Amino acid sequence: MLFPLFDHNPHRRFPWVTLLLIVANVWIMWQASQLSERDYTEVIVRRGFIPLRLTQIDNPRPLLIRQALTPVDGQLQQPPVEVRLVNDSLAVYGTLLSTQFLHGGWLHLVLNMWMLWVFGNNMEDRLGHLVFAGFYLAGGVVATLCHWAVAPDSLLPVIGASGAVAAVLGGYALSFPWVKIRTLLFLGFPLLLDLPAFIVLSAWMILETVAGVLGLRLGAGVGAGVAHWAHIGGFVAGLILMPLLAIGIPPADEDWKTESDALFRFGEETDPKPPSRE
Repeated sequence: MLFPLFDHNPHRRFPWVTLLLIVANVWIMWQASQLSERDYTEVIVRRGFIPLRLTQIDNPRPLLIRQALTPVDGQLQQPPVEVRLVNDSLAVYGTLLSTQFLHGGWLHLVLNMWMLWVFGNNMEDRLGHLVFAGFYLAGGVVATLCHWAVAPDSLLPVIGASGAVAAVLGGYALSFPWVKIRTLLFLGFPLLLDLPAFIVLSAWMILETVAGVLGLRLGAGVGAGVAHWAHIGGFVAGLILMPLLAIGIPPADEDWKTESDALFRFGEETDPKPPSRE
């Protein structure tokens, strides 16, 4: 097991979007904590992504979802939450975004937001604020669609920012492969190591892929309640989107004039000497 703690990669732009995303997710989780388990479960069913809704989009027949509540001492103490959902296209497509701001608990939220902070500030620094916001949300949508492709008939709501964060990880691995990441590594005992981002994020991707493949072999797109194929799809989306969105965007410490001057200065001498006369 490995867990990134921080990176040795300073950023120049203040990460407004990264911080706003973290604040939005924490605020929504705080609001959710004020609800009863039954009420928040209904929110998850209505605003989370349910693959079968997309599969049956615009089907006039409503979809009945029964979601069990947490057992107490191994026994179900309350009847399941029942929600009747319409398959209207606007409502279904809206869940592709709303699901990215819902979490199953504080631990789920903290892990996602920690990874977003460690890697997101440098991605925002490279892409700029608005482009990074689009990159993050688009990565989350692609990640959710990858989960749908693997389990199109699932009735289990999918929630969390993991897919969008995975896109950030993919973009980071491509943009800053050799930046050192201070990593907590468990090999029966804890180790603190500075490892290249390419190694850390590739190891994470390999573990997710193995878990995803095992989930398919077991006939499910979700393993142990984790949508591994959303993580895989998000990571790949980050690898593809990053070079496309970075076209024409100079790094934070450069501008268009500096970049163009360097590009079109074909062997000019900075201090040319006058011809000698002998």
